[in-house]
Amino acid sequence: MSWRPPLATERLRAVFDTNVVIAALKSRNPRSPTVELISLWEADKFDLLYSEDLRAEYERTCAARAVDPTRSKAFLNRLDGSGIRIHVGHVAPVIEADPDDDKVIACAVVGRADYLVTYDPHFLPLGGEYQGVRIVDGLHFLYIVRGDTPPRG
Repeated sequence: MSWRPPLATERLRAVFDTNVVIAALKSRNPRSPTVELISLWEADKFDLLYSEDLRAEYERTCAARAVDPTRSKAFLNRLDGSGIRIHVGHVAPVIEADPDDDKVIACAVVGRADYLVTYDPHFLPLGGEYQGVRIVDGLHFLYIVRGDTPPRG
């Protein structure tokens, strides 16, 4: 299955890698792309998919990276209430360099996400797409959600 752009009437479906969530929750810059992405999701501009394994990783990593507990709890509560929980059964090995990343890609594939948003270089060998899911960083996903085009230069 190759990537296809969503139809204008379809809602975008995305999975955020843990590094995107942590960047947003630790940022002090309200104009950070990751902060804006969380705000756009909270404003119901796209669907955020997650699996139980991915949610547990968000929670574990927030604690390990000393994210403000109030911010992390608010995000997780919002995720539980507004995110789309995907049941992921078997997780096939895909990312040789970091098998923990397999749960992220499995959630995206099983959930039929349009985008997997990550800053993790372990996804680079996939060439920007895997089984119909586009793999982009936070800034490029922000352009997509806004309908902007990246500045030339």
